[in-house]
Formats: sequence, C-alpha cells, structure tokens
Amino acid sequence: MSYIDNFVAYLSLIRITDIIDITLIAFIAYKLLKLLKNTRAEQVMKGFIFVLIFASIADIFKLNTVSWLMNQFFTVSLVFIIVVFQPELRSALERIGRGRSFFVSDSYNKNERSIDEIVSAMSSLSRQKIGALLVIEREVGLNDIIESGTNLSAEISSELLINIFIPNTPLHDGAVIIRDDLIEAAACYLPLTTNNTLSKELGTRHRAAIGISEKSDCLVVVVSEETGTISIVSNGVINRYFDDESLKDRLMKELRDDENKLNFKRRIENE
Repeated sequence: MSYIDNFVAYLSLIRITDIIDITLIAFIAYKLLKLLKNTRAEQVMKGFIFVLIFASIADIFKLNTVSWLMNQFFTVSLVFIIVVFQPELRSALERIGRGRSFFVSDSYNKNERSIDEIVSAMSSLSRQKIGALLVIEREVGLNDIIESGTNLSAEISSELLINIFIPNTPLHDGAVIIRDDLIEAAACYLPLTTNNTLSKELGTRHRAAIGISEKSDCLVVVVSEETGTISIVSNGVINRYFDDESLKDRLMKELRDDENKLNFKRRIENE
C-alpha cells in the first residue's frame, strides 16, 4: 500500500468530534498565549514549549534516561509555575471571568480599553474643571489638522491625556487627535464654526468642536473649563451633560456602528 493510500485511510478514521477537539484546544492555547503576552510568564512559556519539544524528540528516539528526567522536570515545573507566576495567572483568569476576552475580537477589546482610558481622563478633567478638546478620527482623514499640531503617535492612557490638558503645559492649547487607538497628535488647531445661531454660552472650545465636526465625520469630546460639563459633538450637533456611564455608552455605540459599517464595506468589496 502506498503512502497516499495510508494517508487516505488515516483521514477516514478522523471524526468530526476529533476536529472540534483539536480546534478548541488550539483556540484556548492561542488565547492563553495572548493573555500572557508581555508578562514574565511569556518567556517561561516559550522555554516550557522548547523543553516539551525536546521531550517529544527523546520519546521518539527511545532515550529513556532523558525521557525520565523530562518527566521529573514537568512534575516539578508545574508546581513552580503555579507558585512563581500566581499574579500573572490570577490576572489572566480575572480577565477571562470579566467577560468577553476569549470571544470578542482583539480589535474590539483594544478599542474598549482605549475608550475606558478616554472616559477616565475626561471624568477627571471634568471634576477639576480643566478644559479639554479631543477629536476621534473616523472615515474622513484629518491629516491637515494633525499637521497643525505636535505628532505623538502614543498609546492612549488617561494619565497622558490628563497631562496634555493641564494648564500651562506645552501641549494644552489645542485639540488632541485620536487615530486608530493612538494619540496621534496634540495642540492641533481646529476651524471654528460659522453658525451664528449657537448659544452665546458656548465658548471657543465648543465652537471649534462643532466646526471640525461640520467638515468631517469625526466624533469630538469636549470638557468645559467653566462648568466641567462633558459634551459630545457629531455632524455639527452638540449633546451635553454626559457622565461617565453615558459617555462610555455613547462612544461604544459609535464604535460598534463604525465597525459594522467597516465590515459591511469589506464584504461589498470582496464580492
């Protein structure tokens, strides 16, 4: 019987449950590696995989002494890993227990983390009555606006956003531009709206937010320096008096809508 016949015969023995079993194990292993990425446990996991491959080779070539040593190593190392990396393992389990980490796309989780950082920063600035102007780029590019400011391309964090808007700091005067989950630029100049029907209580910061939203599909978050009120501006329309929960809900809704539009656009392009 040829190798091809042997291979076909072997394939005929594979059941659908075997495929599901292998797929689930591969999925869980991938997600665990993602959870442990950039932690101390990541390097140990790589070493553990190397030793596992070495042990398999020892079994194949019937190296009994090496195989026995590897078995002892795995017994001891299991306890060692649990004790030494307890914080990392606990953190990974907590992330799984909190909900969607295993079942939602990485990009969605990343966007949600970014929104949490934005909400935290805007809430803190609101309590301190520190003015802020934050523009989230969507489909229409804002390159001309970005070029008017200082390029950062920094990961979004509440601490960095707060420091940017603190009065008398080099970057506090102007808007922050968010692009693809990055603080792309700060101290950017925005065009003012020419709408003369707006309330006179809206200052330059709010008029700039309305102005840029009239020229693009961006989403703008504004914190009033006078009252601490958090507002969202989109398509030239301002909505005010957001708290932490309603701000996150609105940003998450806009995120879901954007992702749905992007996925629909990709499907159309692929057809």
